[in-house]
Amino acid sequence: MKRAANDDQASDTRRDFLRRSLQLSLPALLLSTLPTPLKAWAGQPQGGASGVVINVRDKGAKGDGTHDDTAAIQSAIDALPAAGGTVTIPPGNYMIDASRAISLRSNMSLQMAPTAQLTAIANNLPRSHVIKVWRVNNVQIVGGRIVGERNGHMGTTGEWGYGLNIEASNNVSVSDLHISDCWGDGIWVGALGPDGNAVPATNVTINRVISTGNRRQGMSIGPVNGVTVMNSTFSNTQGTKPEAGIDIEPQGQGMAQNITISHCTITGNHGTGLETHDNVAGLVIKDCAIHDNAGYGILTVGGKLGVGPSQITIADNVISDNGLIGITIAGNTNRAQITGNTLDGNSNRYFHRVISALSLRSSDAQNRELRIDDSTRGVALSGNKISS
Repeated sequence: MKRAANDDQASDTRRDFLRRSLQLSLPALLLSTLPTPLKAWAGQPQGGASGVVINVRDKGAKGDGTHDDTAAIQSAIDALPAAGGTVTIPPGNYMIDASRAISLRSNMSLQMAPTAQLTAIANNLPRSHVIKVWRVNNVQIVGGRIVGERNGHMGTTGEWGYGLNIEASNNVSVSDLHISDCWGDGIWVGALGPDGNAVPATNVTINRVISTGNRRQGMSIGPVNGVTVMNSTFSNTQGTKPEAGIDIEPQGQGMAQNITISHCTITGNHGTGLETHDNVAGLVIKDCAIHDNAGYGILTVGGKLGVGPSQITIADNVISDNGLIGITIAGNTNRAQITGNTLDGNSNRYFHRVISALSLRSSDAQNRELRIDDSTRGVALSGNKISS
């Protein structure tokens, strides 16, 4: 994956910016309203187009928390006909060799019982995956839990131990899944291929997902076109930087376009709640609760003129009690609308230490909550409620 070659440089740039900044300061909805991936599955029978349903226990999976069930689950997936079908995973603790991963195929649904758990077997690899969704179409993942191996990891290098990795795939829906304790990112959605020619993930929906306690990010988004993240929680990321709840970081591999993040909770992360970087266009963040993160609430930052984040909408969010500024629009961000947000109690990593000793003006309070750098262009503010 090309992303690995850019990681060190991108991380250094991000860390330098953060360091300088710290020093400076549903019953179902009507079908017509569903995002496209959910529309595709709303009327889908249990066995997909073929009607075939395969239980992983019938392929030898034990789910006893000891036996390596990787091959048995993969066998169930591979046994589906070309027309697709459904693989079911009943309650149990299924041990997964993340060096091999479970690889899903096109036109299938993976349906896990709420108490079905895929647990990564400890390894020493810098890169591994529990579930891979690569170069496929029309995939649904419903229910269950993924538990990574960060607590038993036998190596010290790398930051790419994924719970769920979706790349170069189209029409993917993930719902009611709980992901925790991954060596790297809980979820990665992005592209496969070299810079300039990578194939992005398209038409991906993440709904009612919890990603918590992971080492690098709750969720990272690379080159994509059409991602909807809703009703989900990204929390308590800590271990290796950036340690964000959600990080949109396509860097030089391609564009991340048409992303909507709504009705989500982003909290307790050791870095920024939600951050976005170069080559991002058409991002909407709305109706989210972003609080108690150690870094910024929301950060947009771009290092190169003309490729910084653009067409950004940040609307009707409640952003509170974050360690750094609530919303920071920085770098070469272009065309951003910041409207109807409530910002309260941010910048507490440094302002609260001196608040009792200073008589702060109202402008000081606003600077703690909302920062627009002079390098940005086309930023419009309206209807934001700033605490005093």
